[in-house]
Amino acid sequence: MTTGCKSTTVFLTILCGLVLTTLGVTEQWPMWAWATLSVLLVAAPVLAFRVAALRRSSVSVAFEEHLTAAPIDRTEHHVSRVALPSQWNDYDFLISATVRWDALIASGHGRMLNPAGLAVEAVLDRARAITEQREPGRVSLVQHELNGVLSSLLPDSTGQLQAMAEDVRLTLHEHDQERLDSLAGVRKDQAVWEHQRKYEQSKRKYLGEDVLKDTGSAVVWWLAKNDEQVGRTVEDLGMLARLTSAANDTDVPERLRDLIPQPRGEQDSEELSERQAAASERAPTAADHLADALNALGLEDGDTQRRLLAKQIADAIRDQEQHETADDLVRRFDPPAAFAPDDGEPPDSTGGATRPASGI
Repeated sequence: MTTGCKSTTVFLTILCGLVLTTLGVTEQWPMWAWATLSVLLVAAPVLAFRVAALRRSSVSVAFEEHLTAAPIDRTEHHVSRVALPSQWNDYDFLISATVRWDALIASGHGRMLNPAGLAVEAVLDRARAITEQREPGRVSLVQHELNGVLSSLLPDSTGQLQAMAEDVRLTLHEHDQERLDSLAGVRKDQAVWEHQRKYEQSKRKYLGEDVLKDTGSAVVWWLAKNDEQVGRTVEDLGMLARLTSAANDTDVPERLRDLIPQPRGEQDSEELSERQAAASERAPTAADHLADALNALGLEDGDTQRRLLAKQIADAIRDQEQHETADDLVRRFDPPAAFAPDDGEPPDSTGGATRPASGI
């Protein structure tokens, strides 16, 4: 810097000397002016050098104050698939991220030999405080939450550095994800089944305790279902009475039994039962006893031998002057048109009139 100032001073002195010399020649200065000019050109640089030296010696410059601050040493470290606990036992989150840190002024904990380890520990502690309170089924939501929480530089527990994390990615083990998907499907199916069961219970309660509580309630419900068709409802009264009784596990009331329609087979059975009951109320006749005997012999209705034997017994009874009983036997076991009227002639060798239809 000193050499530069001297060179500048000499250059300016020579330049000024040339200018003044040119001016003196042009104006024809006297000799004493030229002597004065020579003294000034020699004295001016010397005086300038002395003044500069005095200023440099009187002002002390603190070079340390003008030094540029050292740049911050920022470093990073990548972690991959580190297990962090979740709210559910045995279901861990797997975190991957880029950890960054800045070193701080050393504290009383000694010299920092592994800043990456301290930074990673600080970041994982902050992440664990979040993940252990979150369910594993919300892995994508927790990932975005961690990206926000870990994006700030915060001091570690020792105070030697401050750390943060970028590009945070959170996943689960593949088998854990499959189990969670399966559990979610089961819960959804169970919820659907519960709703169906409650619907069926509500429907049964409505039908049992309201609609089919008695025949009157069933009639009103059926009338509303059929758009107030009174005629059809009246026709279905028997069916509604049976349905109400079945729903309440009771017998149909006596006053409604006449409304119950009966199939033809049941009507025939009832008529046969009535005839059998009427027959059982009177005393058995000779024809009844003979019918039992013929049945015991295996001679069924329509059998030719059954008619022939009955005709012979009827003729024998007629010989005993029991004409009414004989006629009863003939009417029951042999149609009246099958034999000729009694003309006093003795019976033939078969014991009866000739029967063309019998083939005897």
